[in-house]
Amino acid sequence: MSSESHSFKPTLGLMDATMIVAGSMIGSGIFLVSADIVRNVGGAGWLIGVWLITGFMTLTAAVSYGELSGMFPKAGGQYVYLKEAYSPLTGFLYGWSFFAVIQTGTIAAVGVAFSKYAAYLIPILSEDNHILRLQTGTNACGDPSYFTISAAQLASIAIIGFLTYTNTRGVKGSKWIQNIFTSTKLLSLFGLIVAGFLAFRPEVWHANWNGAWQATRTSLRDICHPSLGFNITPISGAALFGGIAAAMVGSVFSSDAWNNVTFIAGEIKNPQRNIGASLFLGTLIVTIIYVCANLMYIAVLPLHDIAHAEKDRIAVAASQVIFGKPGTKIIALLIMVATFGCNNGLILSGARVYYTMARDKLFFRQAGTLNRNAVPQWALWAQFAVASVLCLSGKYGDLLDMISFVVVIFYVLTILGIFILRKKRPELPRPYKAFGYPVLPILYMLMGTSFCILLIIYKPEFTWPGLIIALLGIPLYYIANSGNRKNKTE
Repeated sequence: MSSESHSFKPTLGLMDATMIVAGSMIGSGIFLVSADIVRNVGGAGWLIGVWLITGFMTLTAAVSYGELSGMFPKAGGQYVYLKEAYSPLTGFLYGWSFFAVIQTGTIAAVGVAFSKYAAYLIPILSEDNHILRLQTGTNACGDPSYFTISAAQLASIAIIGFLTYTNTRGVKGSKWIQNIFTSTKLLSLFGLIVAGFLAFRPEVWHANWNGAWQATRTSLRDICHPSLGFNITPISGAALFGGIAAAMVGSVFSSDAWNNVTFIAGEIKNPQRNIGASLFLGTLIVTIIYVCANLMYIAVLPLHDIAHAEKDRIAVAASQVIFGKPGTKIIALLIMVATFGCNNGLILSGARVYYTMARDKLFFRQAGTLNRNAVPQWALWAQFAVASVLCLSGKYGDLLDMISFVVVIFYVLTILGIFILRKKRPELPRPYKAFGYPVLPILYMLMGTSFCILLIIYKPEFTWPGLIIALLGIPLYYIANSGNRKNKTE
C-alpha cells in the first residue's frame, strides 16, 4: 500500500462548507477592532456605517465568487481564478502574497490573539511576560527600543503547530473541529449579543446616538507622552473618506477569509453548487452577527470607553458591564473558542493553494504531494513556518494594515476577472451567475479601488510594505519558470 494519496477526497457537505466560511471569518477582529474604528471616525452612526459598508462589500464579493467557483470547482480557488482570467503570473503573484503575508499573517494575528486572551485564565501566557528582551536602539522619542519575544507569541506558535499537526491527520478530523468550534462560537456570540441587549443602558444608548454622524478623529496629543491625553478633531470631506478607509482596515480584516472555502473545492461534495451556497450563507450569517455585536457595544458602553478600551479589548469591557466581575473570563473563553476555530479553518484551506501552485510547477515541488491521509502535509508545515516567523515579527495592528490592503487589491482583480472570463471563456458551465451583474460587481470594484487608494494616501507606512511583498513575486515567478525550462531541456 502506498504511503501517499494522489487525489483529494470529497468528504465535505454544504453544512461543513458553510461552517468553514463562517468559522474562518470570525476570529479575534470583532472583539477588538471597533475601538480603532471609533478613533478614526467618531460617531456611533459611522461605526455602524463602516461595518455595513464592509458587510455589503463582503456579501457582494461572495455572491460574485459563486460564479467563479462553479466554473472552476477544484482546489486552489482564487489562485486558479486569477490564473485563468489573466495569466499564470497574476495567479502566482496572488499565491506568493497569500503565502508570504495574506494567509500566514492572518494565522499569526489570530494565533497571537488566542494567546493574549488565554492569559486571562493562565497569566503566565501574558504578552507582558517577556521570554527574551534585547535592546535594539532608540525610538523617535529617544526611549530605548527592544526586540522582545513574549510568552503569548510562543503560545501562539504552539497552538498553530498543534492545529497544523491535526490537519495532517486528515480532513475528517479537521472537519469535526471546525464544525464544533464554529457552532460553539456562533451560539456564544449570539448569547453575548442577547445578554448585552438585556443589559441595555438607555442613557448610554441615547448619548452615543446624539450627534451620531459627527465624524471625528482621535489621536494622541504627543506620541512620546501618552499621559498627556488625546486630541479629538472634527473631520469632513477628503479627510472623512480617509478616516473611513483607515477604519475599514479592521472591519475588512475581521470579515476576510470567507473565500477560504474555494481553496478546498476538491474536498467538497458537488462543489459547483455547494461552494456558491456556502459563500452566501456563511457571509450573511457573519455580517448580521457583526452588525448586531456593534449595536450591542453601543447599547452598553459610552463611545469614549469603546475608543479607549484597554489594549482595544472592547468585548472585555462590554462583558464586564454585562456579567460583572466574571465577564473577563467569560469573554476570554469565547475569544479562545473563536480564534481556535478560525485558525483551524485558515490552516486547513491555506495549504491547498500552495499544493495547486506546486502542481503547476510554481512552488516547492514537495508542496504538490499528498500524504496517506490525502492532505498536503509538506505545504501545511511550510505555512506553519512562515506564520511562526510572523508571530514573532509583527504587532497585531501592523499585520492588519498590510493584510487588508493586499487582500482587497486581489479581490478587485478577481471580480474584474468575471467580466474577462465571460468574454474569454463563454463556453464554460456557470451553475451560478454573479448576483446583480454587472452593477454589483462594478460597485464592489469601485469601492475596493477607492479603499486601496485612500490607504496609500493616509496609511502609506503599512500599505507600501504589503505591495512590495506582492511585487517581489515577479522575479520569483521568472526564477521558477527558468528552473522549469531548464528541467525540461535536461
